Amino acid sequence: MSKQSIFGRISTLIRANVNSLIDQAEDPEKMIDQLVRDYTNNIAEAESAIAETIGQLRLLERDTAEDKKEAAEWGNKALAASRKGDELRAAGDTAGADKFDNLAKVAIQRQVQTEGELKSIEPQIQQQQVVVDKLKDGLNGMKVKLDQLKSKRNELVARSKVADAQNKVYDAVKSVDVMDPTSELGRFEEKVRRQEALSTGKQELAASSLDAQFESLEDIGELTEVEARLAALKSGGSSGSIEA
Repeated sequence: MSKQSIFGRISTLIRANVNSLIDQAEDPEKMIDQLVRDYTNNIAEAESAIAETIGQLRLLERDTAEDKKEAAEWGNKALAASRKGDELRAAGDTAGADKFDNLAKVAIQRQVQTEGELKSIEPQIQQQQVVVDKLKDGLNGMKVKLDQLKSKRNELVARSKVADAQNKVYDAVKSVDVMDPTSELGRFEEKVRRQEALSTGKQELAASSLDAQFESLEDIGELTEVEARLAALKSGGSSGSIEA
């Protein structure tokens, strides 16, 4: 994966509104866990890319240092050859002087060539340094975001546990609420009331049956009295009456 692609993903993640993503998620805890994994993976990739880029930058800097040293050496060789040529020319050795002057020219050409290579490397060094700085800034931003995510996750987990505990307490309180007819105690009281009502109904039914039995006994007594008087009439006796 290219450094530009990694840098693009880093920028996207840093700009992401974590709170908005969490609010829109069906399961915020799972959403945060996934974001933590994404950030952790991208941080690892960014660190690898930065290490590679820094390595390339150090190679370019090393090459630049070597080229500068080589350019200086060719300059010294050109100077030495030129001075030797001047000495030989002063001594009347024109052929020898021309030879060293030619060597000085060759050294100068090598110096110019090396300096040209230096000029081509310098923009690469600057570009690599910019990439390294951006990746480092992005990496630091992602690490800050990752810490925020982990903190947010811990906060949500803690809040979830507190809310769960509160709900259990509220459920327990509701189950023994004597004023709430839907509570466990309320339902038990209603059952007792139904049992009491049933008992009252049975008592009334039993009392009604007993009254009916006594009434039937009184009826039998009246019939017996009637029969006795009728028998007395038939035998010529008095039918009897109720004494005043």
